[in-house]
Amino acid sequence: MITGKITSLTVTDVRFPTSLGHHGSDAMHTDPDYSAAYVVIETDAGDDLKGHGLTFTLGKGTEIVVCAVKALSRHVVGRLLDDIVNNFRDFYRQLTSDGQLRWIGPEKGAVHLATAAVLNAVWDLWAKKEKKPLWKLLVDMNPKQLLSCIDFRYITDALTEEEACGILENAKQGQKAREEYVLKNGYPAYTTSCAWLGYSDEQLQKLCTDALKDGWTRFKVKVGADKEDDKRRCKLMRQMIGPENKLMLDANQRWDVHEAIDWVSTLAEFKPVWIEEPTSPDDILGHATISKACAPLGIGVATGEQCHNRVMFKQFLQANALQYLQIDSCRLGSVNENLAVLLMAKKFNVPVCPHAGGVGLCELVQHLIIFDYISVSGSLENRMCEYVDHLHEHFKYPVTISRAAYIPPKDPGYSTEMKEGSVTQYQFPEGDVWQQLIFEKNIQV
Repeated sequence: MITGKITSLTVTDVRFPTSLGHHGSDAMHTDPDYSAAYVVIETDAGDDLKGHGLTFTLGKGTEIVVCAVKALSRHVVGRLLDDIVNNFRDFYRQLTSDGQLRWIGPEKGAVHLATAAVLNAVWDLWAKKEKKPLWKLLVDMNPKQLLSCIDFRYITDALTEEEACGILENAKQGQKAREEYVLKNGYPAYTTSCAWLGYSDEQLQKLCTDALKDGWTRFKVKVGADKEDDKRRCKLMRQMIGPENKLMLDANQRWDVHEAIDWVSTLAEFKPVWIEEPTSPDDILGHATISKACAPLGIGVATGEQCHNRVMFKQFLQANALQYLQIDSCRLGSVNENLAVLLMAKKFNVPVCPHAGGVGLCELVQHLIIFDYISVSGSLENRMCEYVDHLHEHFKYPVTISRAAYIPPKDPGYSTEMKEGSVTQYQFPEGDVWQQLIFEKNIQV
């Protein structure tokens, strides 16, 4: 039994002014301030354990997600943690099916981001109660318990609960060996830190040189603002990393469908593995058209970081509209909904290469992809997880990278807990950093 009744839920708007250094910049998001709606839940269990959760944002609009978290809190405060985890599917539905709040969703937008933050905190607390890292909590669950966390509504035409159970049962073969392997070798990663769109050539070259020395073999470059400049930067990137290493492209939704096909054809000479988010993240059929056109070029389509929910992922898979599926730990409805998508990806035999990099995303998604390898996909073929090398110093249990691989975390929880000093310093707009920037830079708030 998991003891404790949830007695409080607090949420803080935390923003890091990354736009000042062009960190995170791309063709559509030129001035991102990496931010989070940061949730803390407490119980009356008397064990001093707290649940920490977050959802990632780019600055403006975080206050809206904070309001949505507060609106959802009435479904959380007063609940027994044991009742939640033993009937997690129903609890998930309570948050996503609020009779009034779902009207401004449903299961999408600010309310769904808020749902992710709340549920991430619940999962963090559950894992801490069990004294296990989140990935190990999931690995040790039996199929029935795992499936009880998933809402199969709207996806049974693609994956039934019985089929999902079969996938989990089949994956038990070799599970122990895979767990031992990933504990020893880690999970393969790729870096996005070298080639943000706002970086100069000199900065790109230096970062690439350093990354190669550290053993990185997979690199992603941002494209989409100017075709000729993209050709120049991709050429520079390919020269830096050599012909044997992997290169990925990311347009961050910049193009129309036919424009995407033309643009990617122009960049095909640099042998990219995939083009990521070539068009609107909602355009499933457009992605299917791009996928079909890029196949003869040997280039896949990757997307998912702004895919609203499991229903959209279902349709992407059914339409053969992506070749690399990019789950996000904070865009979908936390672990619960990500489990559904991982299982669908396995059924459709599409590799999962998660989105990460924003505030806490690397910390969170490492748990999901390690679980996927051990207990669902059982494969590392064509698989890698994104990594961005900043803001990890603000977390109590930061991600560990060794030889370009995620090393499985061993601390109990979901690795979501931020340092109190960082929360205080970067709280918007009251934090020390923001007060100083407002004064010195005349930043508009």
